[in-house]
Amino acid sequence: MIQPTVRSAREDEIDAVSALIALSFGPLDATAYLVPPLSDRQRISSRYFTLNIGHALDYGRIEVIDGDNGLSAAAVWFDHTRDVPDVPDYERRLADLAGPYLTRLKALDDLFGEHHPHEPHWQLAFLAVDPRCQNSGLGSALLEHGHAPVDAIGLPQYLEASNHNSARLYQRHGYRDMNVCSIHLPDGTPFFRMWRSTAHERLIAV
Repeated sequence: MIQPTVRSAREDEIDAVSALIALSFGPLDATAYLVPPLSDRQRISSRYFTLNIGHALDYGRIEVIDGDNGLSAAAVWFDHTRDVPDVPDYERRLADLAGPYLTRLKALDDLFGEHHPHEPHWQLAFLAVDPRCQNSGLGSALLEHGHAPVDAIGLPQYLEASNHNSARLYQRHGYRDMNVCSIHLPDGTPFFRMWRSTAHERLIAV
């Protein structure tokens, strides 16, 4: 199998990355809670992701894989070995884009903020694959590419898995459940907090 080429996203691709994440996450239970009507889901979700990932170019990395008709996969990482500032004017901009779903989107922000680890780490905020390209190794390619430079400097990684299927993928790449692992949106929809220890710590564990 030919290994897909991973590259850094350009600033002018932020909207395309956000649209891909919204498309990939559209069927998830969490997304159905955040924006229940299908008629609004892609539009609102895409704008929400644009708001949240734009400054990853300055405080992390956005890596993508090209497809035949645009982007086929993307990973968004944040460097939490330093302070990652709030998005400028976030509350007003969130209210402007969220409309009647503001309370639900704020509940997600609050949930993640409350349970974010304090230890220095890199966070995988989003891993998205076009539904037409899923189960073809693109997610694994992005994970391996993203882990390499962080492993090289001896830092752990963190993420919130959106369901058991994605958690199993992350487990295959060295992530383990945290304590507390399961955190929940107001309707009970879970996310699973996972931690990937440094290469040295993983070696000792073996």
